[in-house]
Amino acid sequence: MVNTDLKVRIAPNSKESEMMVLGCMLTSVNALNISADGLDDTDFYYTEHKIIFQVLKSAYKSEKPVDVHLVCEELKRQDRLKSVGGAAYVTTLAQYAGTSAYIEEYTGLVRDKAILRKMVNASQSIEKKALSEPEDVLAALDDAQQQLFSISQSAHAEAGVLVKDILLGTKSESNVPYLKELQERQERYQQLGPEDTGITGIPTRLIDLDKMLNGFNNSNLMILAARPAMGKTALATNVAENICFQNNIPVGFFSLEMSAEQLVHRIICSQAEVESDKIKTGAINGAEYQRIVACVHKMQQHVLVIDDQPGLKVNDLRARARRMKEIHGIGFLVVDYLQLISGSGTRSQENRQGEISEISRMLKNLARELNIPILCLAQLSRKVEERTGHRPMMSDLRESGSIEQDADVVMFLLRREYYDPMDKPGMAELIIAKNRHGKIGSVNLTYRKELAQFANYAGMNYTGQHEE
Repeated sequence: MVNTDLKVRIAPNSKESEMMVLGCMLTSVNALNISADGLDDTDFYYTEHKIIFQVLKSAYKSEKPVDVHLVCEELKRQDRLKSVGGAAYVTTLAQYAGTSAYIEEYTGLVRDKAILRKMVNASQSIEKKALSEPEDVLAALDDAQQQLFSISQSAHAEAGVLVKDILLGTKSESNVPYLKELQERQERYQQLGPEDTGITGIPTRLIDLDKMLNGFNNSNLMILAARPAMGKTALATNVAENICFQNNIPVGFFSLEMSAEQLVHRIICSQAEVESDKIKTGAINGAEYQRIVACVHKMQQHVLVIDDQPGLKVNDLRARARRMKEIHGIGFLVVDYLQLISGSGTRSQENRQGEISEISRMLKNLARELNIPILCLAQLSRKVEERTGHRPMMSDLRESGSIEQDADVVMFLLRREYYDPMDKPGMAELIIAKNRHGKIGSVNLTYRKELAQFANYAGMNYTGQHEE
């Protein structure tokens, strides 16, 4: 019984796998490259193995050769040779090495044990917090989910990133050195010419919006605000359709106002270009039916996840979004809309402004955590109706709090024909009031009310200026 209890309490590790990895790294350049790139010193359980791996990885980064003698000399220089068991132990590792052809498997075993240890540490932290009986149970649950999610997303917990690693490409998203990537862009531009869009973010296929924002960029929280019946849900849906069906990127959609079936009906109307009433009554001709069939088949080939659970709390929304990312690999998320989300429950209902501020902050954190762009819809206050010209302003964001502070992009949608049917019918103006990473200005769009569809407007569509 004592031995069993002791076994349970030992942190998961595999000394043999760690020795095998280090031995292969000492005797094979290929093994050195694979293991140094795929592991970190925190993945090793035994201190002596951590120290030896640090020397090997340092040599890999400096593109220096390694063998038993060179590693021992470096350890001696650092005055750490004795602490790892001397030259005899380093020699033992080289002799212990297995077939370097299996280095991926050895590396995988070491990484798996490291993940298990992180799970143990996280579970102990979660247990400790739960036993303390915190007042905010949902916040504790959200924190627990976040800890486990971060482990599943990455096996390496890093304390920041060195700028030089990003510039060298070792820690950049593209894994290409910055100057090389810039050179490739320059060559591409010279080949394609200035008419090429050059969009680096996710294209929305609304050309002038893409020019203004450089597409939708990862980790960005974007707010699309308007008065009711302006068409903000329609615009968000159109953008989601374009990103999902044209760019083939999985999209998540939180529809707190509309059911999933109603949203799917809207998407079919827009994609097949058949009026909603015709589909509802069945009054469609053969050509329209064929367009709907083609549209349905096309939609079935892409990943669009709709969550229509009403009255979600922000913690639940974050947990569901993480599952969407984990299961479906979503690259873009829409939330419709901000004021329908409830806070975590820590604030009193009277302080709705503080609650909205908390929600916007947590959505921004979620965008960074999932590393995807999030488009969140929001209602504007009635001040817009009272103003001459009905042009929205930042102060019109209802219960704004820190919305404009947290958001990377704030957009307002204005259809003048809503107030005066003769004022620019069939047109909509998308006002970019805040753009943390570029220009602000206006984009003109075409709006087809019968299809709830926004499209590119023919002509000079945007005026841009840098935000102060």
